[in-house]
Amino acid sequence: MSSELYSDGIGEITVTGTIVRIDLMSLSATERDASNNPVPVFRQRIVMPVDAFANAVDLMQKALTGLVEAGAVRRIGDVPAVEAQKGQPVSNASPNFN
Repeated sequence: MSSELYSDGIGEITVTGTIVRIDLMSLSATERDASNNPVPVFRQRIVMPVDAFANAVDLMQKALTGLVEAGAVRRIGDVPAVEAQKGQPVSNASPNFN
């Protein structure tokens, strides 16, 4: 049986020589900031050689391209043009990451 870990994102990427460390974070269920938004907290670290990291980035870029082409996500630079065409206000910010 394999285990899964949910992550809200990457907190930090550190390169030391030929090793890359990727810190995964998620939003705390209990800790809040001054605006009552969940605080991002460290959950787990991925450690890999730099060539494996480069391959992972390439694979993620291909996956992202497929998602953009399918219309599942939009690139940040594309948002103002699309929203302006619809006459809607442009908002890039999440209240969870102020």
